[in-house]
Amino acid sequence: MKNHTNYSQLYLRLAIGLGFIIPVLDRIGWLGAAGQPNISWGNWQAFLDYTYLLMPVLPRGLSDFMGLIATLAEVLFGVLLIIGFKTRYVAIGSFILTLSFAICMTMTLGIKSPFNYSVFAVSAGALLLSALPDYKWSLDNL
Repeated sequence: MKNHTNYSQLYLRLAIGLGFIIPVLDRIGWLGAAGQPNISWGNWQAFLDYTYLLMPVLPRGLSDFMGLIATLAEVLFGVLLIIGFKTRYVAIGSFILTLSFAICMTMTLGIKSPFNYSVFAVSAGALLLSALPDYKWSLDNL
């Protein structure tokens, strides 16, 4: 059973880590332009517009700043999860970030939207990852 847990935690780390990095690449336009198939934003401004949609009670400048902070956190968390450094703490941060995102989506777009994008599932996965006793195939395990 232990070996199964080792593979599961590695898969979870990689899935969440890449799940953070790939959308960042989309929002900075590296995966294609806005309007192309399978592109959600395609440029930074489209992402900031979406961020403002999720946080309409904030002034535009503050929602833009929150979008930048979330993006930096996603890059940092994504890389650290993939390499397995400070995994427990990064998983807790990932849980908080994705739960916050899910709550904002629910309040502005309705409950269906965060489920369409599996945001609650990712949040729960990050919480589960934080509870594991060790992280084989990680820098933490060295």
